[in-house]
Amino acid sequence: MSLTQSAAAAMLTVVDAPIEVHEPSWGDQTDSRDLYTQFVISLTIGLGAFLAFCVLRPKWTELYAARRRQRCAASHLPELPDSFFGWIPVLYRITEEQVLESAGLDAFVFLTFLKFAIRFLSAVFFFALVIILPMHYRNTGKSGFPGWDDDDEPVDTFDGDKDKKKIISDPNYLWMYVVFTYIFTGLAVYMLVQDTNKVIRIRQQYLGSQTSTTDRTIRLSGIPHDMGSEEKIREFIEGLQIGKVQSVTLCKDWRELDRLIDERLKILRNLEGAWTKHLGYKRVKANANRLPLLQQHARGSSIVSEEDSERIQLLSDSMPDHVFDYAHKRPTTRIWYGPLKLRYRNVDAIDYYEEKLRRIDEQIQLARQKEYPPTEIAFVTMESIAASQMVVQAILDPQPMQLLARLAPAPADVVWKNTYIPRSRRMMQSWSITVVIGFLTVFWSVLLIPVAYLLEYETLHKVFPQLADALSRNPLAKSLVQTGLPTLVLSLLTIAVPYLYSWLSHQQCMMSRGDIELSVISKTFFFSFFNLFLVFTVFGTATTFFGFWENLRDAFKDATTIAFALAKTLENFAPFYINFLCLQGIGLLPFRLLEFGSVAMYPINFLAAKTPRDYAELNTPPVFSYGYSIPQTILSLIICVVYSVFPSSWLICLFGLIYFTIGKFIYKYQLLYAMDHQQHSTGRAWPMICSRVLMGLIVFQLAMIGVLALRRAITRSLLIVPLLMATVWFSYFFSRNYEPLMKFIALKSIDRERPGGGDISPSPSSTFSPPSGLERDAFPIRIGGQELGLRLKKYVNPSLILPLHDAWLPGRGTAPGYQGDSGVQETPNVAPDESV
Repeated sequence: MSLTQSAAAAMLTVVDAPIEVHEPSWGDQTDSRDLYTQFVISLTIGLGAFLAFCVLRPKWTELYAARRRQRCAASHLPELPDSFFGWIPVLYRITEEQVLESAGLDAFVFLTFLKFAIRFLSAVFFFALVIILPMHYRNTGKSGFPGWDDDDEPVDTFDGDKDKKKIISDPNYLWMYVVFTYIFTGLAVYMLVQDTNKVIRIRQQYLGSQTSTTDRTIRLSGIPHDMGSEEKIREFIEGLQIGKVQSVTLCKDWRELDRLIDERLKILRNLEGAWTKHLGYKRVKANANRLPLLQQHARGSSIVSEEDSERIQLLSDSMPDHVFDYAHKRPTTRIWYGPLKLRYRNVDAIDYYEEKLRRIDEQIQLARQKEYPPTEIAFVTMESIAASQMVVQAILDPQPMQLLARLAPAPADVVWKNTYIPRSRRMMQSWSITVVIGFLTVFWSVLLIPVAYLLEYETLHKVFPQLADALSRNPLAKSLVQTGLPTLVLSLLTIAVPYLYSWLSHQQCMMSRGDIELSVISKTFFFSFFNLFLVFTVFGTATTFFGFWENLRDAFKDATTIAFALAKTLENFAPFYINFLCLQGIGLLPFRLLEFGSVAMYPINFLAAKTPRDYAELNTPPVFSYGYSIPQTILSLIICVVYSVFPSSWLICLFGLIYFTIGKFIYKYQLLYAMDHQQHSTGRAWPMICSRVLMGLIVFQLAMIGVLALRRAITRSLLIVPLLMATVWFSYFFSRNYEPLMKFIALKSIDRERPGGGDISPSPSSTFSPPSGLERDAFPIRIGGQELGLRLKKYVNPSLILPLHDAWLPGRGTAPGYQGDSGVQETPNVAPDESV
């Protein structure tokens, strides 16, 4: 027996075996009224949100143009007019070069993916509307629109019941499945390679033509104890004869110093609160777009000496504090003392916190002079980018897990507290969190299956008969429960769960915030793909806890189970995914423009704000998270790809096109004008996007193999197997040849004529910074969850060089920006539209 005959016999055996499939309740949305209801709801939400945004945008510029107002990176972008719709064409005409210059490689990569999805789905929609839909309708009578198909006409069926439906045995139109599986796979791979080459070219051109400290720095881990000094590390690197070392920062256990800095920030806020309460500070609206409330002279720094400070106070126009006509009495605070802290007394709060601030400043000054034990991690800055790239792409030591060189994050992007943790603890914590996330992903599935079963009308009638009777009398309410409620629950779940996964990613002891962001992308996509796709198709036949685990076990035992389960349930779930894309694209995406979370929290934060610092922080730009946005867009594209040859492909691709077109416009506005995004990973999310798109193509091919096999078209299903193997091979080929170019800088791309590019060292006074939007060496410092008005330029723990400023009080002057050899420069706090 030949190999083909054996495979065909095996498939026929599987096909002839009984496969029990329970129609999932969330896939039973076959009434056209359900889609109409979903469309009306989505259009109402989306259009209302968009019109509300057009009204509020020119009024709430502190929120909806926060990045434009507070980040110099967006200062050169065109000003959006305040008219109702006039800002739309201006935003549309912003070019890719402007996006790259203003928002960086990460935003450029994300918008490139959205453009790729629009191009690909446009081609798929054309074929679906012109060829696939007419072929299906002529041969099966299916139009793909829920509620329009006539079940009395002869159609293809997956079961053997010949009394009710006539089986069309291997019709010629099934060749369409094979042909378009090859066409759509080839089209997707071709466009993906095109865009990958474009991203690589731009990334290599940008990174190779600059001389940033970040690109000249490596992170050296696994340093042995006998090399625990900066001099020995320098000797080792230079002994490799790759290049000269400019500086070495050996990480040490600065936990004590970090704790003092965090405690100082709390004391400083308490002192500012006490002073504000004493002064009776009120925030008054003003015409100026800044708040004249700046920090006072630095305490304990070398900027202003004590004699100069006293002279400034004596010559100041303002009178001493004790003669001010304050609005309120000096506040008091309660301190506990004695055995077991059982006794207390009330003391002057201002004097108490000022004394605590003075004492902790002395402790910080002493702690900065102490010697701390070294760790196994160091940041080594080479004198040229070429030397650093050769180091990170080479094996430095013959001992495993020792002296490993990796690319370094930006100075202010380093999570310094994680550099103190031993490697064994980091690995254990990382793997433990991974296991927890895997368990949580399955746990969500166990919860979703019973909820899906409960929403079925028959089950609802047994559990809540009165509610079921009320729904039966009201078709619109029944449609809302069976159509709108499931998609809304899952849409809200996709928004809520990433916050939990983000917190878990922060517990994995990663070295940079950029790595944490990439980890959130991976984890969130795994959750979305597993729960919103596989659970609803492959494992969605189970309606009980035990049935779910039984299906899960069978799927992992035999890969053919996945293909046949996909084939049996995909068409049943087409209405659900149509509603899902409709709600996501038309309803929820425009709602993102309103930034509802920031709007809802603003009144609460405004009422809680008391000090000038609190009011200034109200206007901090909201942070855009790629980990929350990229996974959902990839999942939507995979859904459109998997359904690209089904009768409903034209409708799913239509709503997919709407989703990505609206999404590209909205995300473009948020990335350029409204939201801040500090994690500059230089476009490293692109390989993750490509690998998951290729995985979607593999799932698409598996589904087509199952569909053809269940229609008894064994030969045609076998013809897709080579394509499946080729796609798996291309995924491996892509990871081996393309991903390194998205991680490293090719030596040929380095501009060796520029100082710091090749063998010429940059002079200390030279400034070869890229455009402000692509500045990688100067991110705002964040300590204790608060963003400070400082930018770090060198690899140094901020706790070692952070200026110890006094309290930020109303109507007081400020010391000049702190600038020195420590690599820190202070940027003024951008203030809102109010003043004292």
